[in-house]
Amino acid sequence: MTVRQVPWSPSLLRAPLGWWQERDALLKDGILALTLALLAFVPTLSNLGAQIGDLPERSADVLSVGLVLAQTLPLAVRRRWPAACLAVVAGAFAVYQALGFAPTFASVGLYAALYSAGVHQIRFRRGLAVVACAGYAVLAVVLDRLGSPLALPDYLAFWLALAAVWLVGRTVRTRRTEEAERRRLAAEVATADERARIARELHDVVTHHVTAMVVQADAAQFLLTSAPERAGEGLTAVSDTGRRALTELRYLLGVLEATGESASATPARADRTPALGQVEDLVEQARRSGQPVEFREQGERRPRSVDVELAAYRVVQEALTNAMKYAAGKPTRVLLRHGGEHIGIEVTTQGPADGPADGPATWQPGPVGGRGLAGLRARVRTLDGELVAGPRPEGGFEVRATIPSESVQE
Repeated sequence: MTVRQVPWSPSLLRAPLGWWQERDALLKDGILALTLALLAFVPTLSNLGAQIGDLPERSADVLSVGLVLAQTLPLAVRRRWPAACLAVVAGAFAVYQALGFAPTFASVGLYAALYSAGVHQIRFRRGLAVVACAGYAVLAVVLDRLGSPLALPDYLAFWLALAAVWLVGRTVRTRRTEEAERRRLAAEVATADERARIARELHDVVTHHVTAMVVQADAAQFLLTSAPERAGEGLTAVSDTGRRALTELRYLLGVLEATGESASATPARADRTPALGQVEDLVEQARRSGQPVEFREQGERRPRSVDVELAAYRVVQEALTNAMKYAAGKPTRVLLRHGGEHIGIEVTTQGPADGPADGPATWQPGPVGGRGLAGLRARVRTLDGELVAGPRPEGGFEVRATIPSESVQE
């Protein structure tokens, strides 16, 4: 009969390790304390323990058993009450050494308690260290009075070993604290970035659609007296724009409810994200608002990442919004250049050389500019792109953006 042997694999340990990691800390420490208590009664492990004093050996009795358990079982609460654990373990160790009982593996509990105090003690850490040092000095004096053959260098060497264990615990605590602080700061930065992203999205959606609705409503109001038969078209345009705004706002609220989920996190959300293919809708919406817009594309349109498509869409949206707001009725030209590695966007609005009185604040180039253009610059900059907006020498305004991207392989 042949017995088939299953080859060993590290994956076989994942299940028990995963189970162990999910257990409560009190249960883990309880198992550790019980294990050390049992190993303390294994004679072959007695040489692995800590010993100081070298007093004449005393035979084991009930008291020695109690002191052994006192050096191990308190480790069950080493994380919850590290100072109390150290006090009990260290006291039992000192009495055990002073009475001259035979060394056992239980004395390892002193090292574990010192390490745990260094890692988990939060308050009165310096005071605990001072008390521990004072207690060790008292133990050294007691052992010397009881006839210990050890000299001062021996006591000092043992103290240095104990101090090293304490310092290792403090080092681990410091690193954990620094790591927790780094994670907290990273979470705050990520939260701030996500809030800024959502704020930019809300600004782009609300400003554009509300501006278009105001322009369309004003036009419809004018048509009610001048051409009543055409007023219905203006009101229909207002209604369509409002529905479009509600659709995008619902999408943004869905992203917000998903605890800051990126717009491109899932295919379903990516399908609802505005993209370059919808720029023509923006142009048509501006035309229905009374803005004469010429739209042209150069090059072959290629699939791009969602972030790139959305950034390009928002550039055109913000430029048309400002055109309708500050240069209503002025001819506007939108040009998209599809390159192999870049997308070029140019939105030009004609006008007088000095521009409208309230327009330059929004269209000035450089760091000065409105919230919309500032948000766009930040969005484009995260994609290693560039956005420039400002008045043209011959009159009017221009928004130019270059966004690098690689084609998405389907």
